[in-house]
This record gives sequence, C-alpha cells and structure tokens, in this order.
Amino acid sequence: MSGPIYLDYNATTPIAPEVVDEMLPYIHAHFGNPSSSYAMGRHNKEAIEKSRIQVANLIGALPGEIIFTSGGTESNNHAIRGAVFANQQKGKHIITSQVEHPAVTEVCKYLQKQGYKITWLPVDSFGKVNPADVEKAVRPDSVLITIMHANNEVGTIQPIKEIGEIVKKHGVLFHTDAAQSVGKIETGVTGLGVDLLSIAGHKLYAPKGIGALYIRDGIKLENLIFGAGQERGLRPGTENVPYIVALGKACELAKENLGTNNRHLFEMRQRLLDGLKEKCRTTIQLNADLNNCLPNTLSIAFKKVDAHTLASLVSNKVLFSAGSACHADSVEISPVLKAMQTDRKTAAGTVRISTGKYTTKEEIDRAVEIISETVNKLVLEKIK
Repeated sequence: MSGPIYLDYNATTPIAPEVVDEMLPYIHAHFGNPSSSYAMGRHNKEAIEKSRIQVANLIGALPGEIIFTSGGTESNNHAIRGAVFANQQKGKHIITSQVEHPAVTEVCKYLQKQGYKITWLPVDSFGKVNPADVEKAVRPDSVLITIMHANNEVGTIQPIKEIGEIVKKHGVLFHTDAAQSVGKIETGVTGLGVDLLSIAGHKLYAPKGIGALYIRDGIKLENLIFGAGQERGLRPGTENVPYIVALGKACELAKENLGTNNRHLFEMRQRLLDGLKEKCRTTIQLNADLNNCLPNTLSIAFKKVDAHTLASLVSNKVLFSAGSACHADSVEISPVLKAMQTDRKTAAGTVRISTGKYTTKEEIDRAVEIISETVNKLVLEKIK
C-alpha cells in the first residue's frame, strides 16, 4: 500500500487481492437474485452456500449453523437480543464484562431499560475476566452470558474455553464476540464451548458491511427483522452476494494461512516493541500481558506523552489509534482502560498499534524511527 505506514489493522483491514478477484464477477456479471429459479439465480445461490461452507470451516462449525449479516454489530445484536427474547421464560438476567465493544454494551444497556438485569463483570489490570467471577454471577434466571474472545483495544484474550465449561454446567446460553480474534488465533467453536459467535468481515481482509453469526444447531433466536425466508428466515432480505462471496474467500485464506499469519503478526509486533523500547527516551508501559494477547496488538503508554498529540503529529507518515478506534473523537478515558483501573496519565499516553499480514519489516523499522523521534521531542518539550 502507498501512503502512510498503516498500523491500525484492528480498526479495519484492506481487502485482500484474492478476495477482490473472487467477488468481482458477482458485481459485474453474476447479478441474479439467488431466490430466482433460473440458472443465473441458482449460480448465485450456489456461491452463497460455498461461502457458508468456507466460513463454517474456519471456525469448525456446520454450514447450516452460519447466517450472513451486515457485520459484527448486527451479529452481536442478533445473538444477544435474539437469544434473550426467544428465552424469556427462563429469565431476564444477562452476564457480560466491563470491557466489551459498544456493539455489546449498548445492546445490554438497551435491554436493561426493557427490564433485564445485567451483571457487569470486573476485569484485572490487563482487562481479563476471572472465570470464577462468571460462576459466582450465574443465577437461576440467567439466560445469556456474552464475553468477547479478544479485546479490540488492548488485545487481551479472554478465557472463553474455561468460561464455556462453567456455562455448560449451568445450562446458560453463551455468546462470544470474535470480531478481533477470527483469522488471528484459533476460534474453533467446539473448543471454545460457545453457542453463538460473531464475525466481522472487515477485520479479516473482507469488505466492510458483511459479517456472519454462528448459531449452534438447536439454538433458537427471535428475529430482529421480518421478511422472506432467506438465511433460514432469521435474516430475511435479498442476499449481498458479492460481499458474501468475499467473506467466504477471506475465511478460506485465513484458515489456510492461520499459522503463517500468526507467526508473522507476532514477529512484527515484537520487532516494533523492541525498537520502541530501544529508541524512545521515556518509560513504556504495556497494557496487556503479551503472553495472553492477540499476536498483532500492542497497547502501550508513553510516559509524559499525550497519545492524541503523538498520533496527530505522525499521521501523515504512520497510522495508528490513540486508544480504541471506536472512541477516536473522544478525549475521555475509554471504558476498557477505566475498567482496568488505568490511571488518567497512563490512559492519556496510551496508543494502540496493530500489525497485519501485509506489514513488512521495513515498515516496522521506519515506523519505529518516526514514532520514537516524535516521542522524544514531546518528552523534551514536557521537561522544558
């Protein structure tokens, strides 16, 4: 890619060239309605089902357990609202964490206004939920537990497998927002023990505006929208065939290259961290335990540096986030850092730098030079 060095892959990813090649015929030539009975329609229906298999294969699910959505936010909304509305006879208690993405927290706040009781689980200083806290929070009227697989801001991976074992004992539905983890680490639904899992296409080199929701066979969800019978009647409306094809191809590539990509992301992040530690003349604090973190995510705080100022000064050369991209217009401490009990000065100096499969060593080395030079100037100005 030309232009500034892009190190904000957790915010969004570029569309992979192979994904573009796969989807283009469905923009130009194969424009038929998948519900049509003639050949043009049947061809597109077959393309959708192929993509469903590709998505299912990435997470170890059955194709019939996958429905396509407009993205991670819709998937989270459908999983949470659909599950609790379909199981109101069991109760109105939901368990979640204090570090979830707004696509989860805002849904829970909405449900709270509808009479649901929400337990907001605390996290440790690295943003990790304690499975013991989950078990303590379960009540006879608990209907759903929703805990993200990996945090978008600091990269911390939650103990989903351990929580899944607890959930299974109590017979409570379990959802995980896996938007940040799918394609970066293992996300097999059987191993995780989840009933519902959300996927966002633009986090794994597919376009924005496409996602998927895994619904374990036998789980009932109430519809959010109503119409014809597409997507098993759960997500009616004429399918977005080009984007569905794109997501399928992106998932196929992610599965084929998971190990290679994982190692590359880790190596680029480590090279970045080592370089910044060597060249920045200030204290660098890690906001996550890198042994339990997404391989591409580096959330760090530069002492005596304002993160927004730093990001702004280097934005024509290097792109990254001051905190979460979802809070880019706010100077307030993000809810994630607040939940981690990060002090205000540390939070103000926190940046999130995230590498991707296209990140090169040369880009990392150049980014280290640019960031460290600017950090050192800001620190010197602060001292003066």
